[in-house]
Amino acid sequence: MTLAFLNDLLGTPDVASEHGAQVKNMAEVVHWVMAVLGVGWGIFVFYALWRFRAKRNPKAIYSGVTSHFSTHVEVGVIVVEVVLLLGFAFPLWAARVERIPVDRSKAVKVRAVAEQFRWTFHYAGPDNSMGLTKLRSITSANPIGLVEQDPNATDDFVSVNELVLPKGRTCVVQVTSKDVIHGLALIPMWIQADAIPGKEIPIWFVPTKTGEWDIVCAQLCGQSHARMVSKLKVMEGKDFDKWYAGQNPLLPKKP
Repeated sequence: MTLAFLNDLLGTPDVASEHGAQVKNMAEVVHWVMAVLGVGWGIFVFYALWRFRAKRNPKAIYSGVTSHFSTHVEVGVIVVEVVLLLGFAFPLWAARVERIPVDRSKAVKVRAVAEQFRWTFHYAGPDNSMGLTKLRSITSANPIGLVEQDPNATDDFVSVNELVLPKGRTCVVQVTSKDVIHGLALIPMWIQADAIPGKEIPIWFVPTKTGEWDIVCAQLCGQSHARMVSKLKVMEGKDFDKWYAGQNPLLPKKP
């Protein structure tokens, strides 16, 4: 038995990305700190109920606690929380959001476009350049608003409610929304980002396992929030290339 059994007891998901182990380890530390605090404060509460019961203390004392022990404990808890936040959480978040690999020529580029109540995943075509989009260009046949005049948009394609990615390759996902705030939670990748109208928030990761998982909308986005069901599929590289090559461009070919 290892210290990680607490994570297993709580049912934390398996890791399917390169950076996921770091996040899971941080969660493990947080869980142990919270467990120690919970047990410690629970013992203190029961001790206080026994020590200061009415039978033993028929007359109330209004001077309060004279010891500084509880103050020292509270300061210690604050120090631990600051270390976890500044030493672990912030650097991990910055690495996933801000430190995107400079060389993206070989990365799989996807825009995750949320709306009530579905996800549309916009892929750059074989040219690996994402086409320009505009809100005024959105139609039922063009749900992401690709601009027909943009030469980079001619080979772009979309996948509705299914995010397909290759194992072992860097994946860069730009998360945005067409209506209200949603949340793209890729649980086995141990990464999540809010989808905010008018903004594109980048996340990146490298899948390390093949499989199929549910994509969770991490923000309450309306009455049918629970029905916003999508799938994440990670394939072997050659299978992904075959799937990728078989997709049809969203925009019709010009004569």
